[in-house]
Amino acid sequence: MKQESIDFDYRYGFSMPERSVKKTRPGLSARIVAEISDMKGEPAWMRKYRLESFEVFKKKKVPSFGADLSKIDFQDITYYLKASEGNADAWADLPQEIKDTYDKIGVPEAEKKFLAGVSAQYESEVVYESIQKELSKKGVIFCDMDTAVRKYPALVRKYFGTLIPQGDNKFAALNSAVWSGGSFVYVPKNVKVTLPLQAYFRINAERFGQFERTIIIAEEGSSVHYIEGCTAPIYTSASLHAAVVEIFVHKNARVRYTTVQNWSKNIYNLVTKRARAEEGAIMEWIDCNIGSGVTMKYPAVYLAGRGARGEVLSIAFAGKDQHQDAGAKMVHLASDTSSRIVSKSISKDGGRTSYRGLVHVAPGAKRASSSVVCDALLLDPQSRSDTYPTMRIRSKDARIEHEARVEKLSLDKLFYLASRGISEDDAEGLLVNGFIEPVAREIPLEYSIELNRLMDLEMKGSIG
Repeated sequence: MKQESIDFDYRYGFSMPERSVKKTRPGLSARIVAEISDMKGEPAWMRKYRLESFEVFKKKKVPSFGADLSKIDFQDITYYLKASEGNADAWADLPQEIKDTYDKIGVPEAEKKFLAGVSAQYESEVVYESIQKELSKKGVIFCDMDTAVRKYPALVRKYFGTLIPQGDNKFAALNSAVWSGGSFVYVPKNVKVTLPLQAYFRINAERFGQFERTIIIAEEGSSVHYIEGCTAPIYTSASLHAAVVEIFVHKNARVRYTTVQNWSKNIYNLVTKRARAEEGAIMEWIDCNIGSGVTMKYPAVYLAGRGARGEVLSIAFAGKDQHQDAGAKMVHLASDTSSRIVSKSISKDGGRTSYRGLVHVAPGAKRASSSVVCDALLLDPQSRSDTYPTMRIRSKDARIEHEARVEKLSLDKLFYLASRGISEDDAEGLLVNGFIEPVAREIPLEYSIELNRLMDLEMKGSIG
């Protein structure tokens, strides 16, 4: 799967020499799937689950909607690469090239300043993880998924694949067969995690697939904020990122999941994310998609308990050779549930953004309410924005609002800023950051500053 156009000023486009202590050969087969399980030393039930998922994958078709996925060659990808033995709990213990990578990205500094815990994945495996001791004493679990399978098998088996089954879609089936790494978060009843937990995912190798699997469980009355960041070097060949995220928000609990995705343009970013919110629970997705050549991602909330609330706030930026096909799904299964979707997209230099969303209200979901707002900003005549909303309302007393708007940069505002001595590039950046502000303000300060900086660089054409 080739991608011809490459920009070399992407901040995270540096690569380190490939390092591996374990690695499968390129290609996908039942033998490769079994080899991954053997390398990990997994229990029989997980090995069986992987092999069953591979059979499902072979039968499933590549999605025909959204972005063009016809150039993905599943036999040209390396599905497992372990870059170091075990994982470290101190940055000094990491292999030098991995440590240098995360030092450049700034993860250690972020951990020191404003995080309750960090998990860093490099290629297929988590290489570093830490959590504040006081949280561990309260029973909070924050570890990689491979560790969770070994240490907490009963808890993992209770939830794994229950929200996103093997047959959900082709890429969920692929993840279920070859998954590696990802995060496992468990927050006990009434425990509040006041500082965010962060996972950072880095693809370093060429023609590589990263397939992390994440489960978050928030017990009754608890709360947690989880942040993920993603980057990769630039190569002439493409790589595949196909993650699966399942979140369980129990009675009166609250989970916020923030993504600042800045993959390079040679990445296919095809992710399945879903949450289930019980009575009185709150689930919030904050989804920022800046990088990747292709993104297809639609975070979902199943509002299963009375009074549950779901929210998706998303930003998508598509520049040259980018197609961001993103959106949200809200499924109202219980009475007095509410949801809100706010989608902000920007297209520049011929880029394409698409909002693809679903609001479903089941027959028994009385007094459900939902608000959907889709705003698109086109920065030139060559760019494109599409909206594909689906509303399935089966309850007569539901209150549903939908608003969609496409606009161009205001020439009057640009002229006003120019009259104040502001350059055209800076003026466009200011207006774009104002456009995304309703979503950006929901992100922790340090991350919103980084998001605005990334948007400024995109506007000036200095990110790949």
